[in-house]
Amino acid sequence: MESGSRTAIAREGSLWARCALPVAALMALAWAPSVLAQDDPQPTAITFEGARARLDRVSPALSGQAHEVRASEEQEAALKALHRPIVSVSASVIEYQKSLSLDLTGEKDQFGSAAGEFLDGLPGQFPPEFAGIVSQVTARVEQALPGLLSVIPDSLDFRTRDTVVRPSVTAVMPLYTGGAIPAVQRGAAAGVALARAKQAGVQSLSDIRLVQTYFGQQLAVSLHASAVEARDGFDKHLSNARALEREGMIPRSRVLQVQVARDAAQRAVERTEMEVATASDTLARLLDAAGGIRPTTPLFVNQGAPGPLPEFLASATGTHPQARAADAARDLAGAGVDLAKSRMRPQAFAFGSYNFNRDNALPTEPDWVVGVGVRYTILPNIDRNHALAAARARERAAEDGARDARRTIETETSRAYNLVETARRSFLLLDTNIAAATENLRVQELAFREGEGTAADVIDARTALTLARTQRAAAAYEYVVALSALLAASNSDDSFADYLARPDRINAL
Repeated sequence: MESGSRTAIAREGSLWARCALPVAALMALAWAPSVLAQDDPQPTAITFEGARARLDRVSPALSGQAHEVRASEEQEAALKALHRPIVSVSASVIEYQKSLSLDLTGEKDQFGSAAGEFLDGLPGQFPPEFAGIVSQVTARVEQALPGLLSVIPDSLDFRTRDTVVRPSVTAVMPLYTGGAIPAVQRGAAAGVALARAKQAGVQSLSDIRLVQTYFGQQLAVSLHASAVEARDGFDKHLSNARALEREGMIPRSRVLQVQVARDAAQRAVERTEMEVATASDTLARLLDAAGGIRPTTPLFVNQGAPGPLPEFLASATGTHPQARAADAARDLAGAGVDLAKSRMRPQAFAFGSYNFNRDNALPTEPDWVVGVGVRYTILPNIDRNHALAAARARERAAEDGARDARRTIETETSRAYNLVETARRSFLLLDTNIAAATENLRVQELAFREGEGTAADVIDARTALTLARTQRAAAAYEYVVALSALLAASNSDDSFADYLARPDRINAL
């Protein structure tokens, strides 16, 4: 008898350990510290769809990713005008001083020589009767010429000082950049695609977390209800055992055996109460509801299969956030290759400038200027061939990453699909187990009251029924979590509501 009692107690302890596993997994997924209970005795009742809409409004992760997408879109818009000219207006106030020195010695000597030659030949240009008079005049001029030239200084010095205002407009327009501008714009577009893929990934993770916490609270409530029902059943069984002991039909050892099982059931009730409080707090924190949340959508399982696996695989490999992010990373790497190639090509540009204050312009400054320039770097300080090779290697790495991501996605999608099917079939099969365990408990309790059965038989029957109900609730929880993962993998998060609305839905509670 004592050996049977220890065996029953061991089986009972193992039962509650298994019952606690789904809730323990839920606690491991909790993102916030646990609080034992909500202060508000009347938490807000909310459906799953209402909880999802609320999460979209209050989630900092979703809000932060939306800002990231907006930033990348604004960055892309900012780079769309790279082909347009850059026009700038500037104004400056300049105070300057200019000194000039002009040497006149050579010019004076040249003038004297030329004047002497001219005067020497002048008499021959007149009639003979005037030659004497002309010679006298030229002689006097030659005598006076050095004195006249001495008046002119050997050098001329000039100095000026002024303050001027220089308003001007300047324009520079790229004509050919070697492909740099298209590469930059392609990179910006890839950045937008990458940000949107990350946003979709965060949304999918957020939806999976909501399913875990929302239905995790329902699971915790279900486990608590099962524990209370088992405890109440053991109370009744203990009362019957004591009555039979008083009548002398069973020994004291059997009453103690039932007492041990009943105490273990009480501990399970207390443990599940704590788990309900933890699950409730986790959901309330996730939805930013200080007063607490009361889920109204029960755990469920769809009787029919979720759909053909090939359809989920096709959707997953094409639209999964990881696949989209890998494609965006590949495009970004391709833009890097184009940018590296542009550094090996010349650049051409047009430019122009106009001075609005010509009157005060410096002598060396033009009133306006236009032109076309070409620039090519002959000897850079970075090896352009190695830079191009590095960019091409990153592009090939991104292509390999995209292929690997799709293989991983296919594997995870198949795994999630199989988990959905396993949980669905287990749930449907457990209905038969519960019916059989319920009938077995009725028969064992009746046999015990009649003195034909043992306390261990009743304990085993009660344990089997509790285990079947716990497994059924756990299977429903595994179903909804796996279903959310499957829909996230195929980028069909919004269709979770369709499975809730399907006519073959079976509520687990």
